[in-house]
Amino acid sequence: MLKVGLLGAGRIGNVHAKAMTSNPGSALVAVADVNTDAAAKLAAQYGAEARSSLNIINDPAIDAVLIATSTDTHSDLIEAATKAGKAVLCEKPVDLSLERARACQIAAAATGKPVMIGFNRRFDPNFAALKTAADRGEIGKTELLSITSFDPAPPPVSYIRVSGGLFRDMMIHDFDMACWIFGGAPETVTAIGSSIVDADIGAAGDVDTAAVTLKFADGRIAVIKNSRRAVYGYDQRIELLGSEGLLAAGNILENTLTKATKDGVTGAKPEFFFLERYMRAYSIEWNAFVEAITSGSALPVSLDDGVKALAVAEAATRSLATGQTVRLADIF
Repeated sequence: MLKVGLLGAGRIGNVHAKAMTSNPGSALVAVADVNTDAAAKLAAQYGAEARSSLNIINDPAIDAVLIATSTDTHSDLIEAATKAGKAVLCEKPVDLSLERARACQIAAAATGKPVMIGFNRRFDPNFAALKTAADRGEIGKTELLSITSFDPAPPPVSYIRVSGGLFRDMMIHDFDMACWIFGGAPETVTAIGSSIVDADIGAAGDVDTAAVTLKFADGRIAVIKNSRRAVYGYDQRIELLGSEGLLAAGNILENTLTKATKDGVTGAKPEFFFLERYMRAYSIEWNAFVEAITSGSALPVSLDDGVKALAVAEAATRSLATGQTVRLADIF
């Protein structure tokens, strides 16, 4: 039984608590949050104790911690937890600063303790099936990847100001997906973006609509499109073109009912938000973490993967600022 401490009792912490308590191989024993009332409420819901983060990290009876706190605390907590002998699953991104993330990478590696970064979309059954089919050569040599990721509505501007920007906060999932599907990091990154959904997002120094092109050393290309607004729901799609065909993973719909009449054919919208769309992926992600830690096998997503995706986000940020293509080797 893997005894786990949860750091962070906010929205995503609640999602992870549900996943970890559904796995018979793990037990949630303690919860911490700067909002002590939130920690107490979540701990009581699952029969755990509300404690401080430091208390959880230094408790030798706790085997692992899941970090679901604000991004600016991730690197410090990863370092403290691994130094204390804990296995770690940390929400993305590793940090807002690539330099700080790389320092964390070195410090954690020195402890020899496993660290997994929460890129949950890898565990979505449809996206995982696309990756498996591509790796089997079912469409020949992969050549062009297209990733669409649109949120139903933008978050509050107060969140935008501390998020690190669209590339580090939102598109970083897609950067990881592109690196995962193509089996490595891109050679160059070219980004364009604008603030056309909400002028206040632009005033806060961010964009809400963006497209990024990644070119890999062997000539393959990935095109990623993000928007903070899609009024019809949470739009998440991937297409992968190969020399012998196309693989596509579409949206998860609210239901499978369609209506066909003389006026046309209609169907349901995509599920509205990430909590509905990816709840199953969060559960599969946690199960994979528990299996890797208890069996001693390699983690399916590593801290190195997290730093790599953050480097691509940094390159995209620089490309947007300069209007120039950025070579990843120049910053990473």
